[in-house]
Amino acid sequence: MNEGFRVVGRRPMPAPAPAKKAAPKGRAAMIFLILLAAGCLIARFWTPKDPAYMDLANANKAPCGEFLFGTDTMGRDIFSMIFYGGGISLTIGLVSTAISTVLAMVLGTLSGFAPNWLDRLLMRLTEVFLSIPELLLVILLQAVLGKATPWSISLVLGLTGWTGIAKVVRTEVRRLRQSGYIVASRCMGGGFFRLLFGHLAPNFFSSILFMVVMNIRSAMVAESTLSFMGLGLPLETISWGSMLSLAEKALLTGSWWIILIPGAFLALTLLSITDLAHNFQTASARGQRNL
Repeated sequence: MNEGFRVVGRRPMPAPAPAKKAAPKGRAAMIFLILLAAGCLIARFWTPKDPAYMDLANANKAPCGEFLFGTDTMGRDIFSMIFYGGGISLTIGLVSTAISTVLAMVLGTLSGFAPNWLDRLLMRLTEVFLSIPELLLVILLQAVLGKATPWSISLVLGLTGWTGIAKVVRTEVRRLRQSGYIVASRCMGGGFFRLLFGHLAPNFFSSILFMVVMNIRSAMVAESTLSFMGLGLPLETISWGSMLSLAEKALLTGSWWIILIPGAFLALTLLSITDLAHNFQTASARGQRNL
């Protein structure tokens, strides 16, 4: 009856594949950003020259032993300016992102808990902001505030960079608002900010972490763009953007190092931030699959 079948025993299961190690590229980006941030924080203790000193006798000097990265059209040491200016550019990116993230979390949570009519009104307001070119809005607000400073640019960029994060926060809050712990907290008298920062933010922050990190990158690009256009920080305030604003003079005089070296540092920093954001996004997606 069973002549066509033969028991051969259990088939051995293949050995589990070894866990993949973290991508070296992600580690390289993290190491570069840590070293850059540390160098900018302690720049005054180790950079060889005063970045604001105008040594006109050595203007447009090519990289050499005394000036490792050369000097700009005003004789300022580019090596020292890189790390002082990097501190300003990173500060603008971090402060503006903190402002936009808090604003997005508050408005997104308010929209998520609001009645339907108020939710629609807030979302239409968000879409109006999204329809306006961000750079034009930044220029308009900066013109209203007057002379550009690192803090005014951070405020303007923070006030214009919240819309994308707010829409994601609103979606996550509408998904979480009927959870048992949220309902229990509201029944016990938990206020809006208690719900937001105590219960909601820890649950949706991984969903917006990629956008938050990318906002740092966007703010640094916007500051550099404004300075390159002559609408950002003045030349006496050293940042990577204000250094790149000398690009026209550098090209006319053939001083390639004035634009190439700050541009290379800015590009490497932006690439490292982008790679870091993608690593956070991958880790978040992997964590959600494991839940």
